Amino acid sequence: MAVQWDTLARRYDEISEILTNPSLDTGKRHKLQKELSFLSGILAKYKDIETLQKQLQETESHAADNTDPDMALLFEQEMVELQARLEKEKIELDHRMFPADEMDQRSVFLEIRAGAGGQEAALFAGDLQKMYTNYAAKKGWKVSVDSSSSTDLGGVREVILHIDGPQVYGHLKRESGVHRVQRVPQTETQGRVHTSTATVAVLPEAEEVDVSINPADLRIDVYRSGGAGGQHVNTTDSAVRITHIPTGTVVACQDERSQHKNKAKAMKQLQSRILAAQVEKTHAQMSEQRKELVGSGDRAEKVRTYNYPQNRVTDHQVDVTLKKLDMVMLGALDEIIDALQAREHELRRKEFVVPS
Repeated sequence: MAVQWDTLARRYDEISEILTNPSLDTGKRHKLQKELSFLSGILAKYKDIETLQKQLQETESHAADNTDPDMALLFEQEMVELQARLEKEKIELDHRMFPADEMDQRSVFLEIRAGAGGQEAALFAGDLQKMYTNYAAKKGWKVSVDSSSSTDLGGVREVILHIDGPQVYGHLKRESGVHRVQRVPQTETQGRVHTSTATVAVLPEAEEVDVSINPADLRIDVYRSGGAGGQHVNTTDSAVRITHIPTGTVVACQDERSQHKNKAKAMKQLQSRILAAQVEKTHAQMSEQRKELVGSGDRAEKVRTYNYPQNRVTDHQVDVTLKKLDMVMLGALDEIIDALQAREHELRRKEFVVPS
C-alpha cells in the first residue's frame, strides 16, 4: 500500500495548528498529541531516507564518471556504507509505521474453561493451566489465581489466572479460542482416543483511564467461599460477585480471605472484561485486513490441537506443527508464539493505520 507522504505532512501541519488553541478539550488534545507524535516520527524517518537515497544516487553518479581506480574504490566503499544505512533506516520506518498494539504491553487475565468432554475436558483444562503457568515462569512473569473451580478427579471446571509482567498480552493474546485435545482418557478402559475441548480467553488488564464505571450500575453480592481453603472457608462472607447491569457482565472472586481484596480483584476483572468488549467492537469496525488480524480471538474458532498419541501439537492459525507436545505442555511455547507474532506483524503491514 502506497503511503501519501504529502497528505501526512499536511495532516501534521493541521494538527500542529489545532494544538495552539488553549481552549482545546483535554481528551481531544491528548488524542491529537498522540497522532502528532506518531506522524513526527515517521515523517522525520522518511526525510532521513530521502536524504540517504539522494546521497547514494550522487555517489553512484560520481563513481560512474570517475576514471581514477583509487577514487573508484573509495566511491564503492561509500556506496556500501550508504546502502547499509539506508536499509537500516527503512527497517526502522517499517517498525514505526506498523507498530505493535499498545495493549501488547499489558498484563492479562487468562481464563480457561472446560468444554466438551466431561471429566476429560476438565483434566485438559488443568493441563492448560499448568502449561501457561510454566510458560509464564520461563518469561519471568508472576502468576496468581483469581478464581477457580475444580472437579473431584483433580480437573478444572474454570480458572482465571492473573499474569503480571511486561508484554504478556503481546505474547498470549492469540491463545484465545478453542483448544482441542486428542488422547486416551484416564477413565477409558479400552484404550480408545477421545476428543475433548477447553476454551481460553485472554483479556488485557484494564487501567483506570481505560474504563469508567458508574457505581450505580453495579450490583455487588457477598457470600461464603466454597471449596478447599481450611478453617477460614465458609466462616465469613468474603466471596464477592459483581454484576455490571448495563452489559450483564458478571465476575466473581473468592480466593482471598478478605472481602475487600476479593472486591478489588473482581473490579479489575470487570474492567478488563468491559475493555476487551470495547476492543472487540473497535476491531469489528475496521477493514477486512484488520478483522483477519484479530479474528482468532473468537472463542468459537479452533486455534490448536494437542494430539497425545503422536506427541504432536498443531496451531491452526499459522499452520505450525511440532512433534514435541510433551515439551510444549511443560511451557515450551516459544516456537508457536514467535510464529504467531511474525504473522501478526506481516498482517499489520497490509494496512497503514494512523493511531488515534
